[in-house]
Amino acid sequence: MTPTPAPPATMRAYVGTPDGPERRRVPDPQPAPDQALVQVEAFSINRGELGLFARRPEGWRPGQDVAGRVLVPAVDGSGPAAGTRVVALVDFGGWAERVAAPVERLARLPETVQAERAAGCGVAGLTSLRALRRGDGLLGARVLITGASGGVGTFAVQLAAAGGAEVTALAGTRRSVDFDALGADHVIGSLDDADGDFDLVLESVGGETLLAALRHTAPRGHLVLIGSSSGDPAPITISSFRPHARQTVHPFWVHGSGEPVDQDLADLARLTARGLLDPVVGWCGCWDHLDQAMRALRERRVAGKAILSVDHADEPR
Repeated sequence: MTPTPAPPATMRAYVGTPDGPERRRVPDPQPAPDQALVQVEAFSINRGELGLFARRPEGWRPGQDVAGRVLVPAVDGSGPAAGTRVVALVDFGGWAERVAAPVERLARLPETVQAERAAGCGVAGLTSLRALRRGDGLLGARVLITGASGGVGTFAVQLAAAGGAEVTALAGTRRSVDFDALGADHVIGSLDDADGDFDLVLESVGGETLLAALRHTAPRGHLVLIGSSSGDPAPITISSFRPHARQTVHPFWVHGSGEPVDQDLADLARLTARGLLDPVVGWCGCWDHLDQAMRALRERRVAGKAILSVDHADEPR
């Protein structure tokens, strides 16, 4: 008698619908040879993910930023061994109990760093780290961070200060962010209050803020476009630049930078372990309350990152 094959293992995961994420049981990931199977302990929500549900097809799997532990190492022998704590950036599927993560996009996580603190290092941490590299060096530079109370902004303030820059944080409201503790030298609510020019600007608001930031960019300075949270357009022409200036505007996307993800994630994890970087978590709770976290992000009630911890309940598989 032919034995009945065992049903495929399943897990809980959030699946995209036009009305938003819905938690369902789905098949376990089947990692490629260069991927590790990671048990997700915590994941973060990126603001850009909020608008994807109405545009993506039914059944897509959201989630990029995760922290957890390797369950099954990559079968090609690369990457960390089973049981290793890791932080990772994946293309999709991170809002789940388990995810397949390419080994070149994960890094070991020191035991002293909680998963809930590391889970926001993916998109936000890498964006801030790499955008700051677009300048000519941070030591002694005057750096402006707009949208400074957000996920990217809170990372960028700390990394710029650690690099020796004089940091000005632009935030419409200080909310619960202690910018002094993050290393900011100046905190302003409007660019009308800005003092002088900046060698490097990380701009994430758009609209009039972008135009004003360009006016405050030094003649040989760099302005890095990392977002447009206001949704407002900014008409830029040659007249927007100073006469005879050599300002440079860099459009920036973290996934197209070409820099090695594993090394940058490892650097962020080490800085956190050494107490030189403190990922700001403005909302943290169980993944059962994902809808509450998303609502808080939409209403701009979250400073820094929104983090969800995954409850690995012993449910039937």
